[in-house]
Amino acid sequence: MKILCALLPHFAWRCEVRRHPDTKGQAAIVTHTEGSQRLVLDHSPGLEGLARDLPLQQALAKHGEAELIHANIPYYRGVFNEILDKLEQKSPLVEGGEAGCIYIGAGGLQLIYPDDNALTDAVRDVVAEFEPQMGIAGNKFLASLAAQQSPPGDCKILNGDAGAFLKDLACDVLPVSLKSRNKLRDFGLATLGQIAALQPGPFQSQFGPEGKRIWELSRGIDSTPLYPRFMEEAIEASTTLPSVTVSLDAILFAVESVLAGILAGKALKGRGIRRLTLWTRSWNAENWERNINFKEPAMDVRSTITRIKRTLEDYPQPGPVEQAGIKITGLGYPGGRQRSLFSDIRAKEHLAEDIKQLELKLGNPQVYTVKEVEPWSRIPERRYALAPTNR
Repeated sequence: MKILCALLPHFAWRCEVRRHPDTKGQAAIVTHTEGSQRLVLDHSPGLEGLARDLPLQQALAKHGEAELIHANIPYYRGVFNEILDKLEQKSPLVEGGEAGCIYIGAGGLQLIYPDDNALTDAVRDVVAEFEPQMGIAGNKFLASLAAQQSPPGDCKILNGDAGAFLKDLACDVLPVSLKSRNKLRDFGLATLGQIAALQPGPFQSQFGPEGKRIWELSRGIDSTPLYPRFMEEAIEASTTLPSVTVSLDAILFAVESVLAGILAGKALKGRGIRRLTLWTRSWNAENWERNINFKEPAMDVRSTITRIKRTLEDYPQPGPVEQAGIKITGLGYPGGRQRSLFSDIRAKEHLAEDIKQLELKLGNPQVYTVKEVEPWSRIPERRYALAPTNR
């Protein structure tokens, strides 16, 4: 099956240009943080000698005049998913790799797209603002290489034997481990043609299990299947805190308010939460994100917030938090549940169910309880807050 690969160069930087058009034309470096180290994520075109995960100090030594932009990873992911949604209207087989790399199944679409140019035009219409580089070939590896060799906004199509195309390409294009790349260099193997000329047995004996894949790729053989994007319903909500804070109670209260709004709405349709992504954004634009899975669907705030609180305690924030949000990507129906034998507990359960039904009918929280948020604060309004009661 033919595969189209669309590469969106400088994807993070172009997302920033979409948010802030005045950034276009300026020398800029998009950075992200890992631990205590600040690294390069992307940069504007024209800045030479920069690569992803290069320490920021080294980048500034080469381009000290560049503007620094802290990466907004949730925003980039949202833009990328928006692109994938639109591309799925062009082909049912769409795989989204890391942000900025897309594979599309190009086989069996002759009735819609009479030739390859018609398909590339359809894809280009969706991602034109990102100046895509596109390639079409018989497998993902060749399609990716063809896209890398294509001029911005154009498409390179590989037909027939790919040997002539591959033989002079550097071994650095191979999607293999750094250890194998260094070993290839130690053996004096600089191009794919040099690897393809060797016998597979001796080569594999030197490079182990990865050796077979390296040898096959050097000859244009790639059996990696296309993994079409799995469509799933996603529910997202977020909030901006009244003021930046490092208080766990204040962050937890903000998250609980967001969660209560989701549960009080009609989006869940009687289903519970099986998987969610919790994220925060600090005042200096650092992003924090964790995935939380539930063995049984969580049907109320109490059962969900307990896991969220534990996650917030186990994984500290990178700085004072300004925004917090939840993305629910897994929904499920609850199993059977036995009612309590004690009358007072049953009464509470009935009351909670009545409140839940009322909120489902009216579409927003109706009953609130007073909760301590920052009782030590000198500002009275920050000591307590109203939290929806939809237990």
